[in-house]
Amino acid sequence: MIGKAIGRWALIAIAVPLVAAGARQIGNAVEQRRGSSRATRILHRGADTLQRLSGRKRRRRFSFR
Repeated sequence: MIGKAIGRWALIAIAVPLVAAGARQIGNAVEQRRGSSRATRILHRGADTLQRLSGRKRRRRFSFR
C-alpha cells in the first residue's frame, strides 16, 4: 500500500512535469520550423494541462498577466 503511494507520488512529482516540458519543447521546435498549427496548439494546451495537474504554475514572462 505504501509502495503504491510512493509510486503515484513519483509519477506526479517527476514524470508529469518532464512530459509537460518535453511537449512544450517539441511544440516550440515545430512552431519555429513550420509556424503555428493545430498540432502545436494541442501540444501547448496539453503541456499547460499537465502542469496544472502536477500543481506547478507556468512561469509568466510579464507580471501583468
